Amino acid sequence: MPEYPTALGASTADKITLLGHDLAEDVMGQVGFGELAFWLATQRRPTTGETRVFEAVLAALADHGFTPTAIVTRLTYLSAPDSVQGALAAGLLGGGSRFLGVTEDCGRFLHAVLESAGAPPEDDAGWDALALETVRARREQGAFIPGLGHHVHKDGDPRTPRLLRIAAEEGLYGPHLSLFAAIGRVHPEVLGRTLPLNGAGACGAALADLGLPLELLRGFALLARTAGLIGQLAEELRRPVANDVFLSVDLNNRSVAPDPYPPGGTHG
Repeated sequence: MPEYPTALGASTADKITLLGHDLAEDVMGQVGFGELAFWLATQRRPTTGETRVFEAVLAALADHGFTPTAIVTRLTYLSAPDSVQGALAAGLLGGGSRFLGVTEDCGRFLHAVLESAGAPPEDDAGWDALALETVRARREQGAFIPGLGHHVHKDGDPRTPRLLRIAAEEGLYGPHLSLFAAIGRVHPEVLGRTLPLNGAGACGAALADLGLPLELLRGFALLARTAGLIGQLAEELRRPVANDVFLSVDLNNRSVAPDPYPPGGTHG
């Protein structure tokens, strides 16, 4: 018979092991969920400082109000109250380039810049020079910088400085956060305006500095948002608004003439 080795969960008739430990005796009641999530992803137990930074990221991304992910979760539950999993899945499927996906996009972007740069700068002046070069290159490409700007927090995302402080306090303020902070300092020189470093981008930089797989950064954002979406559903049960949202659109639509796509071409 083939074998399928795993260092994660395995069971016998009288025991469950997880990461080489007895699940019932060594993990349950001993290991917090954030610590366990980190451990599962890296297969090494995080330090106290790593756990604090990681859980700060999870808290930062858990909920941010009536975002599209929250609204679609509530509306899906309105339509199918027998399918909590469908409502949660609907919200999670909305994690993309505008919401939640920024965490991964920013982490990957910063990592690519650092790899191209070679040895990291030794001081703030060096980081500012690298950031300036990076922002100018993106401007010439006509591309946005992941993690720069926010549709609500125009004058600064309160999550960002807090996360940077926590990482610094734990000695985990690494090259990704250093570059991200430098971009925040120098971009007005190139763009001609000041944009906030958003919390999702800061989370991506912090996760990358923790050495977590870049391919999983969006997964951690989705892990955090799952808790937030459960909270949205719990509030929907107590103080429902989904039906009002639905009726607001349904009762205020207006009929317009068709606006067809041109044959063989693109609209607009």
